[in-house]
Amino acid sequence: MRVGVITFPGTLDDVDAARAVRYAGGEAVSLWHADHDLKGVDAVIVPGGFSYGDYLRCGAIARFAPVMQEVVEAANKGMPVLGICNGFQILCEAHLLPGALVRNSKLHFVCRDQWLRVENNETAWTTRYDRGAEILVPLKSGEGGYQADQRTLDELEGEGRVVYRYVGEDPNGSRNGIAGITSANGRVVGLMPHPEHAIDALTGPTDDGLGMFLSLVDSVVKA
Repeated sequence: MRVGVITFPGTLDDVDAARAVRYAGGEAVSLWHADHDLKGVDAVIVPGGFSYGDYLRCGAIARFAPVMQEVVEAANKGMPVLGICNGFQILCEAHLLPGALVRNSKLHFVCRDQWLRVENNETAWTTRYDRGAEILVPLKSGEGGYQADQRTLDELEGEGRVVYRYVGEDPNGSRNGIAGITSANGRVVGLMPHPEHAIDALTGPTDDGLGMFLSLVDSVVKA
């Protein structure tokens, strides 16, 4: 399994995402923001950071990068895509996922280990979890409040497309406590917390995040 990990100017967590792919038994393939080339990968991770310095709006410039044109086309054909933190913001800006991420409700950068509840274990990235399971992964963001109009929220909830929900106090003012969502076909997933930082209990709070990358292996093998 070959998984592309994109690097934009300002990306921080591409190395961690690549490490998570290798932990799951896959091959991480570096993808450069300025290239119209996905190098024949089976899936793509849009990692966290501050792409293009978060100018204009988080993810607003990155969505126009040449590599994202290829990602959108591949995602529309069914390729699994994961957006983490800034990657989630980019996927929303690229209209692969609905809604938007805005400034945290208390206007402070939040950096802490965060409990999440798994609401959907049928996506390409969550099959290794039990529905209702609670996992602990790091959260680090200043613009992580998920917002959408009521119609979109009703669709996400009604169609079971909320993938993760914050447990306990909502850390950023996200509507319905939403931490992550999926596309209608379950192939594209975006979340604000960082599963790639929780793949080894020696270096993270837990290894709970590894399940996302193992789930991808299962999905690609079955395909």
